[in-house]
Amino acid sequence: MANEDDFNDRDNPYAPPETYDFEDDREEGNSGRVDYATFWARFAAVFLDGIICNVIAFVVGLVSGILMVSSGVDPTDPGPQLGLQLFGFVLQWVYMAGFTSSSYMATPGKMAIGIKVTDMQGNRISFGRATGRFFGKAISGLLLLIGYLMQPFTERKQALHDIMAGTLVVKK
Repeated sequence: MANEDDFNDRDNPYAPPETYDFEDDREEGNSGRVDYATFWARFAAVFLDGIICNVIAFVVGLVSGILMVSSGVDPTDPGPQLGLQLFGFVLQWVYMAGFTSSSYMATPGKMAIGIKVTDMQGNRISFGRATGRFFGKAISGLLLLIGYLMQPFTERKQALHDIMAGTLVVKK
């Protein structure tokens, strides 16, 4: 007949796994654990950044529309519209990549929520990596946003563009 010690033997493949109590480390403030940003925290940060970018785009569009009309340029002409759309895209890219690669390591929306973007070791990312992450979001958005929706199910809570850029989004 088996006794309880037989099931706790380390060589027994049916023994329960050993656990480590992190309580001692937490009291010292060093759990060695990374708190990844949740899907909804990231969603809220993107929502706030969208509001900020749209307010900036509205002001730029309003001012440029007034200038075009006052100078006699037809605002419905495809040339100025294309120019404004290109300007808006570049503005959004510089906003996202610039803030993410800055010492803040976060856009204003992420700062408001209390999350930041790091490399895999927790360091600040370069502007080039932030640019790759920005353009990778287009791929994350393809096929019904599956690149974003996979985030809660990955080990490090990474969306597809985070995996491609080698970045993490963590709580501050």
